[in-house]
Amino acid sequence: MSDHPQETAKPRRKRRTAEAITDLIIEAANAEFGKNGYSGATTAAIARKADVTEAQLFRLFASKEELFRAAIFKPLNSHFAEFILDGVAGQSRAASLRGSAHDYINALQDFMEKNSRMLMSMVAASAYSPVYRQQVSTMDGMQAYFDRGAALMTRRVGADAEVDPQLMVRVSFAAVLGATLFKDWLFPPGVSEESIRHAIAAFVTSGVDIHDGG
Repeated sequence: MSDHPQETAKPRRKRRTAEAITDLIIEAANAEFGKNGYSGATTAAIARKADVTEAQLFRLFASKEELFRAAIFKPLNSHFAEFILDGVAGQSRAASLRGSAHDYINALQDFMEKNSRMLMSMVAASAYSPVYRQQVSTMDGMQAYFDRGAALMTRRVGADAEVDPQLMVRVSFAAVLGATLFKDWLFPPGVSEESIRHAIAAFVTSGVDIHDGG
C-alpha cells in the first residue's frame, strides 16, 4: 500500500458558453469602470474579475473602447429610454406647471442617483476620449429625454417662452447632474439629503422663471 495519501482529482470546471462569458465580462467591466473610471480600468483587471483570460476578452471585444460601450454606454442609453417611459411621461399629468417641474426634477434626481456610477464613468470617459464626448452628445436615449422634456415645457408655457424649452431642459439636466454626481464636493458635511434635493428642485423651478397659469 502506498505511503502517500491518494490525491483527489480536481473537478473539471463546467465549460461556459460564449454568451455566459460575455455576460461575465460585461458585469466585471461595469464594476471596474464604475470603480476606477475609464482611464483607471484595465482589460487585465476586468479579465481577472470575470475569471477569463485577456485573450478570451479580446476575442469578444476588440478593444477597451468597445468593451466600455457594451458595459456602460449601451446600458445607460437603455436606462434613459426606460426612464422616459416610466417616469417623465407621467409628469405631463401633474396639476400645475410648478408641480410638474418639481416632480420632473425629483424623478431625474432619483434616476441619476440610481445610475450615478455609470454616469460618472461616462463623464470620465468623455474627458479622456473625444470619441466618447461626441457619442455622449448623440445618445438617442438622452436625446429622447431632452425632446420629451422640451415638448412638455412647450405645452405648459407656450411657444413664446422667455427661455427656449430645448435649452431649459438641458440646463435643468446639467444642474441636477452636477449636484448629484459631485454633491460630496459641493455641499458641507451635515447637510441632509432631503435638504439638498429640495434645494436643487427649488433652484431649477425658480431659475427657469416658470409661471403657473392656474
